[in-house]
Amino acid sequence: MKLTLLRYQTQLDSTSGLLFLDNQFICYTLEDQYQTEKVPGETCIPKGTYPIVLRKEGRSHTRYAKRFPGFHQGMLNVKDVPGFQWILIHIGNTDDDTAGCILVGNGVQGEADQSRLINSTRAYQFLYPKVSEALLNGETVWLDIVGF
Repeated sequence: MKLTLLRYQTQLDSTSGLLFLDNQFICYTLEDQYQTEKVPGETCIPKGTYPIVLRKEGRSHTRYAKRFPGFHQGMLNVKDVPGFQWILIHIGNTDDDTAGCILVGNGVQGEADQSRLINSTRAYQFLYPKVSEALLNGETVWLDIVGF
């Protein structure tokens, strides 16, 4: 399975993108802003291709397991990103909700300096079972980040 994140805009505090699943649009994304030099918790991850695995440890996993019992099987964890650790794909609306992670939403509202995702939980509930099912069935899932 292949996810493609196509970044189309970077602003003062955030980077907006489109997420495709096997070349079919699935949702919008929001990350921290693009910067040539990494600032912990304030920089989007570098473009490239990375594996996704299920992470079954940590606060986010515990919180999502309680919020989505029977649905949640582990956090979607983007692995092997140089200089980054514990990158997750999760629910959130603005760059304040991420520290280098990828947020998903069904829509985006733009400001001059920052975008905001809307209907993030619905987007996550649509994306998550597709990816987690593939991983649980032993498939390899890749995230290809294009742009900036």
